Amino acid sequence: MFFLFHWLVKITGWLPYCLILRPKISYENKAIQSRRIKGRAIVVSNHRSVWDVAAAMFTFPSRTLRCAVAELMYRKNIFMTVFLHMLGTVKVDRTSHDFSFLSDCGKILDHGGVVEIYPESRLPFKHEKTPLEFKPSAVYLALQTGAPIIPICNNGRYFVKQRIRVHIGCPIDARKMYREELSEKENVANITAYVRGKIIEFQKQLEEQEKEDNGRR
Repeated sequence: MFFLFHWLVKITGWLPYCLILRPKISYENKAIQSRRIKGRAIVVSNHRSVWDVAAAMFTFPSRTLRCAVAELMYRKNIFMTVFLHMLGTVKVDRTSHDFSFLSDCGKILDHGGVVEIYPESRLPFKHEKTPLEFKPSAVYLALQTGAPIIPICNNGRYFVKQRIRVHIGCPIDARKMYREELSEKENVANITAYVRGKIIEFQKQLEEQEKEDNGRR
């Protein structure tokens, strides 16, 4: 059911998305990872706005991204709850420290699906430097399933004069980065830091692109 709803949202939202946000997609290496995702994958993104979910959805239009969503969004109102269920999102209950959502995500990946995770786990406050520290759930999931992590970064420019920009990184194989001489905790911490470092690198590139655009005006 959610596959059909995803496509309905994409079809009806594609034109407004293009006209209003004027997306600009860039790549770390387009030959390795383009907007087409082949097979199962874990898409990991920075988190600037609730609209990040829509940005990721239209960045990879040919696949259905099953997003991990915090329990707070499910509690907003009945319409939001129904909408999230129809999108096939995975509920993450941060208050109970329940990690069963990783099992749900694992099942999606086992069936060749694509999971979307925001490892910052919340939106930043105005005074906070972004990206925030990453939670290790995406790396644990990648190590457990063998699915590659695809890091992406957006500039968070929604409904303003600037264009929304999204940078797509090359897939990261967490298992290949695993070092046997280190403990699991150390490996997870190192790989998580590496993924966050890629997001920081992409964020700086997007900022430079935006400065160049502003300089031409």
